[in-house]
Amino acid sequence: MKSDFYFLADELLGKVQGSEVLLLNLDGEDTDFVRFNQSRIRQPGHVHQRYLALELIDGQRHAGARLTLGGGRLDHGHAADVLELLRSRLTELPEDPHLLYNQEPSSTDIDGESCLPDVADVVEEVIAAGAGRDLVGLHSQGGIYRGFANSLGQRNWFATHSFNLDWSFYHEADKAVKCGYAGVEWSSDDFSTRVDTAAEQLDILAREPKTLPTGRYRVYLAPVALADYVGVLSWGGFGLKAHRTQQSSLQRMTTDGIKLKDSVTLTENTRDGVAPNFQAEGFLKPDGITLIDAGAHADCLVSPRSAREYDVETNGAGAGEGAACLDLAAGNMPTTEALQRLHTGVWINNLHYLNYSDRPACRITGMTRFACFWVEEGQIVAPINVMRFDETLYRVLGENLIDLTCEREMILDSGTYGGRGTGSARFPGALVEDFNFNL
Repeated sequence: MKSDFYFLADELLGKVQGSEVLLLNLDGEDTDFVRFNQSRIRQPGHVHQRYLALELIDGQRHAGARLTLGGGRLDHGHAADVLELLRSRLTELPEDPHLLYNQEPSSTDIDGESCLPDVADVVEEVIAAGAGRDLVGLHSQGGIYRGFANSLGQRNWFATHSFNLDWSFYHEADKAVKCGYAGVEWSSDDFSTRVDTAAEQLDILAREPKTLPTGRYRVYLAPVALADYVGVLSWGGFGLKAHRTQQSSLQRMTTDGIKLKDSVTLTENTRDGVAPNFQAEGFLKPDGITLIDAGAHADCLVSPRSAREYDVETNGAGAGEGAACLDLAAGNMPTTEALQRLHTGVWINNLHYLNYSDRPACRITGMTRFACFWVEEGQIVAPINVMRFDETLYRVLGENLIDLTCEREMILDSGTYGGRGTGSARFPGALVEDFNFNL
């Protein structure tokens, strides 16, 4: 695919005229999909897709388009026609004062090799794990590709091969144990351990659920739940634009000096993620950007447009200035001790419907989902009925944080809308006291 992209790029870039600059971005994948229901294959398939985005620039004017590639010479003619269309429209457009693209060519090539097993072998293990149970889910695996080229001589390529099994053991009604297993190398032993844990929790789901009164409880947030909670910060928390316009949910960390627990260090860890190390305007991303350092605000994600508007250097963030590879440092609590350390409280495996309830206070609301449990004296007693929480980050990862686990989980974006996602998160679990449930 790389050679096909560069061949097409060379032809298009050769058509650039005068002071024009052309940026090209390729987005592609080769993915096997298998959908499961009642522990049976319900929908197998394979997706082979390519998209090419063109951005034609002349001075401070620019116009863009995105087209689907089908393969072969027809793509070349179609792309050339689109380029002519963009050229005809440039003169009608106003100048963009915040336009910024990389003008110092920085070529890279990351062409990861696949360590994935045959999809048939994975399917066999999944079906075996669901024997006697209602296993529901979606497995996807294969290559994800990103390419960049511009008329200034820059070439970038990124390929990664990963799998993502997003599955549940369904009990009844709204009761299920939701699980995820993702990465770049499949381990049958690791998968088996996850299946055993899920089966144990499925048995507990059969017990009479407990309805808890509203109030504050000691809770354990599993890595997936904590990643979802902290992930809300990508909606206007990390970006320079949000900070400079006083709209960031982390504004109080910069204006009032509010800190989180010293053990909290949060980074955008591109090096260990599965997202490309370059972005649409051709700027490279550093291996890591420290967003929160030992509880204190450290740095912002800076898109090219924000860099131009505020006269600072970009650090390779996308247009939305959200995180793609969030990484929360580990703590000191072994996961095997989490139940005992929780002692009496709520074990939260999953959350959903998350959103800000008070952005300036970094207050986030949401609901428990799937298998969440009431724990007494270090033993899971019963599943709980759904509850709504409302808590600030400054309490959850600040004054009320007891500890984070030593072990962390790599969580890959399971989204497939328009294509497989390249987002990731590496998070520990968190033990938190006085967690507020308000409904």
